[in-house]
Amino acid sequence: MSPSASELSIGQVVERTGLSVHALRFYEREGLLIGPVRRNSSGRRGYRQIDVEWLLNCTKFRASGMPLATIRRFAELVRSGPGNEDERLALLREHQRQVVERINELTDCLALIDHKVEVYEEHLSNGTANGLWNLPESADQAG
Repeated sequence: MSPSASELSIGQVVERTGLSVHALRFYEREGLLIGPVRRNSSGRRGYRQIDVEWLLNCTKFRASGMPLATIRRFAELVRSGPGNEDERLALLREHQRQVVERINELTDCLALIDHKVEVYEEHLSNGTANGLWNLPESADQAG
């Protein structure tokens, strides 16, 4: 079986997704793709455009902290076809909740960092930076 003109080589998929060949093969081995990867008579992989789109989704899922097990479960649900949309939605909503929680944590962290940057900039411009975070030699000197 030779790949059709619409099938993409592993190199083309790597180029379009930014994944390494190793990562792409890992995704395939781990069952993270939504369909089987076709192979030609010499065993070369042939991907479809939908595989590229799915892999781009997966990279966003991973970048947002979605565990591989959750991506695998989501892919299993998609592969099994219609009728499980409620479960898919539940997986996505749970991850959405976790991402929003993480964004809120990071927003708090950024607020602290922004404040510290302002303090250091002010002290550096005023020539008073030498007193920042100088620890007293004893607790009696703490002010």
